[in-house]
Amino acid sequence: MHDIHLIRAKPDLFDAGWARRGLPPIAKMLLALDDHRRAAITRVGELQATRNRLSAEVGQLKRNGGDAEPLMAQVAALKEELAEREQDSKQADEALVKALEVLPTLPAAEVPDGEDEEANLEIRKWGSPRSFDFTPQLHEVLAPKLGGMDFETAAKVAGSRFTYLKGGVARLHRALAQFMLDLHSGEFGYTEVDVPLLVRDQALYGTGQLPKFSEDMFRTTDDRWLIPTAEVSLTAMVMDSIMDQRELPMRLTAGSYCFRSEIGAAGRDTTGFIRQHQFFKVELVSITKPEDSEAEHERMTTCAEEVLKRLELPYRVMLLCAGDMGFSARKTYDLEVWLPGQNRYREISSCSNCGDFQARRMRARYRRGDTSTTKSSWRIGESLLDLSSDSPEPVHTLNGSGVAVGRALIAVLENYQQADGSVAIPTVLQPYMGGLKAITLA
Repeated sequence: MHDIHLIRAKPDLFDAGWARRGLPPIAKMLLALDDHRRAAITRVGELQATRNRLSAEVGQLKRNGGDAEPLMAQVAALKEELAEREQDSKQADEALVKALEVLPTLPAAEVPDGEDEEANLEIRKWGSPRSFDFTPQLHEVLAPKLGGMDFETAAKVAGSRFTYLKGGVARLHRALAQFMLDLHSGEFGYTEVDVPLLVRDQALYGTGQLPKFSEDMFRTTDDRWLIPTAEVSLTAMVMDSIMDQRELPMRLTAGSYCFRSEIGAAGRDTTGFIRQHQFFKVELVSITKPEDSEAEHERMTTCAEEVLKRLELPYRVMLLCAGDMGFSARKTYDLEVWLPGQNRYREISSCSNCGDFQARRMRARYRRGDTSTTKSSWRIGESLLDLSSDSPEPVHTLNGSGVAVGRALIAVLENYQQADGSVAIPTVLQPYMGGLKAITLA
């Protein structure tokens, strides 16, 4: 959520930032809504002051035996007008919030311009795609032959975009998740959390999924939502809280099932295991002080990269352009893993710095140790607004996949496939597979 005070201070910078995301100039309209809201609040205050003054005069007249009826009539009339103006003030405030809550955050200065993935920048590559002496198979062809993926039965039971994993492939899927969680919690200092899979509106609103993306999620009959990512449950842990700066950075990880309707993916990846309604993902979330979030973003990305390095899977790191970033992200790195069956790189992780955007929506703040010298800087493009205050400041939130387990499974199946149809197990996963070195034909 954007702070209207900041928009009022630098409307042109906000319009320029939103223009990079393909939006028309909108700051003038927001400020008009804010002017109406402020005028309504001012009028309510004036009426309350007048009512209080007249009420005091009524009391004084009554104590002195005077005729208070005329003043009492004025107070009654003010009460009626005050109720109307309070309603007007409430509606004006709601109109401003409704306009603000659907606006994405502004891209960081270093984010490239562009409308879609064609404008994303390759930052680095790791590893070289394997040279096969046979034609590599797609995972959706390879895995069923291993007895490991059953798309037809799942379609009968649950519908499209669901899959049964079985035998060695199911165990490999579980091993990948355990390996990632052990790596992030054991070596990288993330605290493992078992998260709720059902959340309330507030958690999704705070992380930016509501109200804009309600159709992308599944809702239960008791008005809860199945999480589209564990980012929601993890980040919402600091909702409506004020932390001490000594608690930061807070680093959290979770392995969880996630649920997405994939309405926006109609016609894409309709076969195979890439785009499912239900999938497992290991998530990384960091809560930091504002001045630490850029370094934390780089750190988080390298943590996700290490998963792919230890699995010896070739990948590349992409800096997303302004038009391809998520709603809440000011800067995003995508990790794309090489899939020989498709002969292309595909996204397997997305690591984003959301700045204070989510924190403002969920009222997640922290207090510095010496509030007398508190001074925070809020970046808009290349400009800084310096805000001096003794009040708690919004934290910065970051999230990333560490990584998507289903897509890692696909990458292992396709990159480690053998000419005889078996799949070798990466060395780092063999302890999680009971020493098994390959999944052979059923």
